[in-house]
Amino acid sequence: MTQSKNIRVLVVGCGNMGASHAKAYHTIPGFEICGLVSTGASKEKLNQELGVGQALYSDYYEALKDSKPDAVCISTYPDTHEAFSIAALEAGCHVFLEKPIADSLAGAENVAKAVLKSGKKLVVGYILRHHPSWIKFIEITKNLGKPLVMRMNLNQQSHGYMWDVHRNLMKSLSPIVDCGVHYIDVMCQMTRSKPVRVSAIGARLTEDIPAGNYNYGQLQIYFEDGSVGWYEAGWGPMISQTAYFVKDVFGPKGSVSIVAKEAGGEGKSSSIEAHTKTESLRVHWADLDANNDFSREDEWVNLTDEPNHQELCDREQMYFLKAIQENMDLKDHLDDAVNSLRIAFACDESIKKGAMVQL
Repeated sequence: MTQSKNIRVLVVGCGNMGASHAKAYHTIPGFEICGLVSTGASKEKLNQELGVGQALYSDYYEALKDSKPDAVCISTYPDTHEAFSIAALEAGCHVFLEKPIADSLAGAENVAKAVLKSGKKLVVGYILRHHPSWIKFIEITKNLGKPLVMRMNLNQQSHGYMWDVHRNLMKSLSPIVDCGVHYIDVMCQMTRSKPVRVSAIGARLTEDIPAGNYNYGQLQIYFEDGSVGWYEAGWGPMISQTAYFVKDVFGPKGSVSIVAKEAGGEGKSSSIEAHTKTESLRVHWADLDANNDFSREDEWVNLTDEPNHQELCDREQMYFLKAIQENMDLKDHLDDAVNSLRIAFACDESIKKGAMVQL
């Protein structure tokens, strides 16, 4: 059953991601913005960029009551995600929620229960699930045999505004939880196998974050089918540029790598635009001839038409619109989001305990 009237969206959080989602709502037929919420001046700046007079709010709960939205887009810091999304669901709203779902596993499970109780749609902002190049990357890995070895990182040499953002994020979550859920989700899609145990290491490289937290981490995941995955994330002004970009998978039959010469280059590690760039995929086959030389040339899949960051956000919101209008079953989507967070928190536990954690 389709819905003809516009879906009125309350946009909560008007920083990088919130602004991109708001621009999507502003341009996609079927949505209209009914209010912008932020504690600072970002809502006024965004309102000017949109070129229309929106209702502006500093308090989320007042905005939710006053604007009576059909849907709420939440792009605030993770420590607000649980309370804000549950309040929206209880008010009868659909929810688009930036990852991670919550800042604790119990919180994520509470959100999942509230979704089931409400009967409303909740879409989690896993932007890579809407990227044609990453979809292709995952598709190719399924031809490499099993087990898979998955190697990924996203280290960010942050400074200025982005260092403020990262320090605020680290008040509640480490980089391997906040950022890692994306890549854990990708690994789970690649293997479609049950993760059985994790191990992780971490280091606190600055006094600018709370004691007990760390701004560099590396995790390892062991899967039931024998596959293994590695992910590394560090944030801060001390992180090296060289450590920035690895997206690589190999199996018995060969390998596939993202080769992003521009996006992986100098000064790009703090660029949100560069984080989703792939540019090209290099596919290598392990087939040998009688002389043990490779019998097949490497293949290059050039990705010249890939969407930019705003276009990816547009795709996410078109998926959200479709989910609402077509009453899509999002159970697997929600289960995957909770599962990836469960694994990320197990990795965080491994760092704090100094021991491997069984799942």
